[in-house]
Formats: sequence, C-alpha cells, structure tokens
Amino acid sequence: MKKVVTFGELMLRLAPENYLRFVQSDKYEATFGGAEANVAVSLANYGVDVAFVTKLPEHEIGQAAVNSLRKYGVDVGKIVRGGDRVGIYYCEKGASQRPSKVIYDRAYSAISQAKLSDFNWNSIFKGVEWFHFTGITPALSESVAKICLKACAEAKKRGITISCDLNFRKKLWSREKANKVMTELCGYIDYCIANEEDAKDVFGIEADNTDIYGGKLNRDGYVSVARKLTEKFGFKGVAITLRESLSANDNNWSGMLYTGGEAYFSKKYSMHIVDRVGGGDSFGGGLIYSLLSGYTAQETIEFAVAASCLKHSIEGDYNMVSVDEVKKLAGGDASGRVQR
Repeated sequence: MKKVVTFGELMLRLAPENYLRFVQSDKYEATFGGAEANVAVSLANYGVDVAFVTKLPEHEIGQAAVNSLRKYGVDVGKIVRGGDRVGIYYCEKGASQRPSKVIYDRAYSAISQAKLSDFNWNSIFKGVEWFHFTGITPALSESVAKICLKACAEAKKRGITISCDLNFRKKLWSREKANKVMTELCGYIDYCIANEEDAKDVFGIEADNTDIYGGKLNRDGYVSVARKLTEKFGFKGVAITLRESLSANDNNWSGMLYTGGEAYFSKKYSMHIVDRVGGGDSFGGGLIYSLLSGYTAQETIEFAVAASCLKHSIEGDYNMVSVDEVKKLAGGDASGRVQR
C-alpha cells in the first residue's frame, strides 16, 4: 500500500460524560483528536502506511498524545518535539434540539508556534505518494500557513497527490482571511473535500435551494458548487458531504464525488448519532483509501460515506472500523444486527 503523510494539530479533548453540559460536569474524559490525526488513524486501521506530522511538547501530555496514535499503527517518527502547550478542546455533546458545542483552548500551542525550519520536507516526503491537510491547520497562525504552503510546494515538486478538507472554523479565522490563504493553497490541491457550508464560507460558492438547518438539500446545487470549484482551481475531484440535520442525534448522511465532469452520489443513511466529532475526517480517510486502492468513482464515494456513517456510532475522534466493516455497510447491510 502506498505511503501517506497527514499534517496538522493533535489536541487533548476534554468532554463531560454522556450528555452532561459543561456547567453540570465535575469530571471530564480525556482523549486526543484533531482533523488530520483522525484521518491518519482511519488509514492506519485500513492497513495504510501513514505518518502524522505535527509539533508537540516533550512533556508527558505531549507523549500521551503521541502514544494515542502509535497504538493504532500511525508512524509518529516524524513528529517534531518542542514548545510548551498541547492544544485543548472541550466538547459538549448535543442531544435532540440542543446542538453540540466546542470550546477551543489552543492559543500558543506547540504547532501554532512552529517555524518553517522545524520540518524537513525532503525527509518527510521520502517515498510518499499522498499528502493530506485541512483548512484548520493554516488557520492556526501566520507561520503555520507558511508551513502549509511550503509543504504543498514540496509535495507538488515530487509529484505527490495532495488532498485538503476545507474545514472552515469561524472561531479560528475570518472568512476574508480564509479566502486569501486557501485560494493560494488550493492552487496545489488535487482533491478537495467540503461540506454544505465550507465552499460558501471560504469562497462564496453556495448551492441553490438548500436549507442546511431545515434538512433540505438540492443535489443539482451541489453539482454546481463542485463544478465551480473545479473550474476555479483545476481539482481532479471534489468530494462533498451532505448532512441533513434533523436534530443533534438524528441526521441523514450521504455524499457526492465530482470528478471527470461527472457527479457520483452515494446512498443515503439515516443515522442515530453517538458522537459526530470526526465524522468528516473519517469521510476523508475513506476517500483517500478508496482512491489509493483504485476504486471506481462510485465505489469511492460509497466507501467514504459508509466509513463516516460508522464513525458517528463511535465515541471519540478516531474511527475504529476495518475495511471489511465499511465494505459490508457500503454493500447494503445496514441492519445493525448482532454478529455471531
């Protein structure tokens, strides 16, 4: 299997038990997660040779973060050690009509303070065929945005395929700043991943006749969005997740892959959600795995959507599923019956 590198921030996740609110809880569960790290874990669980690159402190919490990836088979040998802080995010799970809530405490984290000289891309990209990052990473600081740009330029020089999930986070940067930075980065990207809101927030491109809060989606509108993104940046493919939010617990979930001038839609799943954080990342992991494996466009979008559907049933950021489990769901077995 071909080698993949993902680059971003790995954070400590602190969450109240079950569905308690922040103000109710007197204890928090500590795990780790972050967009590109989540993708790396998915790929490792599929048997892919994948390395995660970031910067983490040398103290015990930084080591615990590293260990959280190592135990799933992610290559952590290229993680730079240094800095003082592991970024933190607090996650309160929503229920019914009460949405989930995330509070960031990631200012001055080790990766946000990283310098261009911290990363030797010549060494990192040795033997690599795919590079993945998200729009969260360049939003962390001006220096990290420059590191992302350098990484993309080095990857492109080596003929490495580049994918990016736009992942706009309004708590990290403005739409204007995102537009400026991501426009430059998208010139290097081969495969772009987005959701209902990202293309609009970052590039002002939106689907017509769609109400993401009312659960109404227009397929033709998303084909138009993907086509416009492809025309603007020359992407080989645009993958869009289609979430119909009926409540915090119940969503309809599907996806679209636009490639070669054609749009391919997956089947739709009705999900009862255990934990939605990392759902988009598991979609990205499934997409990358499928494309590396030579799947057809239809097989690719079916696998990616099925993988992310299963992630919504799993606590924590990481998607703990196998290729066989994903293929079984993608093949039509959505019964959830006990496996004996």
